[in-house]
Amino acid sequence: MTDRLMRKAAWIAIAASLALAGCKTTPTEPPTLDVPAGNAAADNLALERWWTKFNDPTLTAYVDEALAHNLDLAAALARIETARAQVKLASADLYPSVNLGVDANRSRQFVPGFNNLVTNNYRVAIDASYEVDLWGKYRTATRAAQEDLLATQYARETVQTIVAADVARTYFQLLAADAQLRLLYDTLKSREETVNLQRDRYQSGVIGEYDFAQAEAERAAVAADIATTRRAVGELEGALAVLLGRSPREVFQPQLAHDATADQLIAVPTVPTDLPSNMLERRPDIRQSESQLAAASLRIDRARADYFPSLTLTGSFGRESDALSNLFKGPAGIWSIGAGLLQPLIGLKAIEANVDAATARRQEAVIDYERSVQNAFRDTHDALVENSTARDALTAQGQRRERLARALELSDLRYKAGYSPYLEVLDVQRQLLQAQTLEIVAARDARIAIVDLAKALGGGWDYTTELSAR
Repeated sequence: MTDRLMRKAAWIAIAASLALAGCKTTPTEPPTLDVPAGNAAADNLALERWWTKFNDPTLTAYVDEALAHNLDLAAALARIETARAQVKLASADLYPSVNLGVDANRSRQFVPGFNNLVTNNYRVAIDASYEVDLWGKYRTATRAAQEDLLATQYARETVQTIVAADVARTYFQLLAADAQLRLLYDTLKSREETVNLQRDRYQSGVIGEYDFAQAEAERAAVAADIATTRRAVGELEGALAVLLGRSPREVFQPQLAHDATADQLIAVPTVPTDLPSNMLERRPDIRQSESQLAAASLRIDRARADYFPSLTLTGSFGRESDALSNLFKGPAGIWSIGAGLLQPLIGLKAIEANVDAATARRQEAVIDYERSVQNAFRDTHDALVENSTARDALTAQGQRRERLARALELSDLRYKAGYSPYLEVLDVQRQLLQAQTLEIVAARDARIAIVDLAKALGGGWDYTTELSAR
């Protein structure tokens, strides 16, 4: 009865293996999504080194330095080497394993009434084994590891786009803070002159203490803004030094060039705003998700292959003797060859669990891919809106500053002629300082909008270059 059950179980296992062998492999392509139509004319946008469009040699030098020394990029490169080693490890199962074995043992047998029998055995042999990849499970595992390697390469490109964008963003924030600091110092000088003038007028009885106190208060307000802006400049210098991969000493005591004229701050380049039709190919994070999905799909096939029987070939060639002096003489040679077929019978539930787990991981990878695409188009949408509105804001702030500068001239004349109180002058001074500050901020935001758009469109890496992983 037991023999019949065993034979029946064997036939069931073989039948299951043959049935599974006829199953289709898991598709590795990403799902088709409903994405907006792009403009094919925009597919050739040259955004690999978009930061050079600002014509700022300091910015270009900083981005190049960051791409060479940034620690996040260095860590991403180390992850690539780890994945490359995993490819080698996975592909090792495709080749035979060959080992050299050297054995020596001595034994004694105790038999009552007889002399003790002592035997020696010496053996030197080369043993080889090879599992024939009948169902492609090792080839599939190697392909999955190659997709993982490709994903880590795309991940590094993603980090590169982020680092380049962060350097430009921080640099422009630093320029704006520096320009605002210069504006405040110039304003403080003007407020000092006003306080001195009002002091003389107060001491001579031309004005009352109220006007003099207001002038002093305005000077103190500007001094407080200077302290706040100096802190911002210091923090941005430290952040930029970290992005550039500078040493801890240089991070603590940053030496960074960030001087720009007012015209340079206001000048903002233009970039095309059409959506490329190859948007899904331009973003390295999307291509990373595609590779991760392909790897997850291949691992389902790898897990399913464990249902099938495995065929192992073995061989051995060497020398064996009871005396070490005779090991390499005469008839001491030995050899053997063999083959074994192993079909799982009892552990099918464990194999099924591995297949289910791999299937669930693939579904998670599908969701991650969809999320990557969704985020990519959201980033692009927000960057396009930001780019158009930031330019409008910059134009409006420039007009406001010009009109307030004229209003300040008129209010000063009215005050000196006795037609209006000093509060009117102070109010226009505050508004002009605010307008000048907001114009600097608007110019900064317009530049950052270009940075965000270039990043959203997949700028910062050579997407036309095929990464060598397969």
